[in-house]
Amino acid sequence: MTGWNTLKRTGFAAIITAAAASPGFAANAGHGKELALQWCSTCHLVSNDQDTASGASLPSFFDIARDPGFSEDGLKTFLADPHPKMPNMTLSNGEIADIARYISSLSN
Repeated sequence: MTGWNTLKRTGFAAIITAAAASPGFAANAGHGKELALQWCSTCHLVSNDQDTASGASLPSFFDIARDPGFSEDGLKTFLADPHPKMPNMTLSNGEIADIARYISSLSN
């Protein structure tokens, strides 16, 4: 019986680990805001408490979130291979999901 219990626990741990690694499961808007302030705020207005953004002609994260064509999945795809004018951020799938979740949270 001990072997079976160990196998069940190991299997359960593997399932939880895989679920936690999934970008959809792990998306965290608070962490996304931190990442956005670090990587995006030089050019984009990403937060109400941000002092400045240099790209006045670039859309704010609020504008992006309210765009009728916005979707978290579409943004995740874009951030996985950003346009050439963006810095080389090399974000993980989890970080990309967090940023997408943060931007989505700004639509309210």
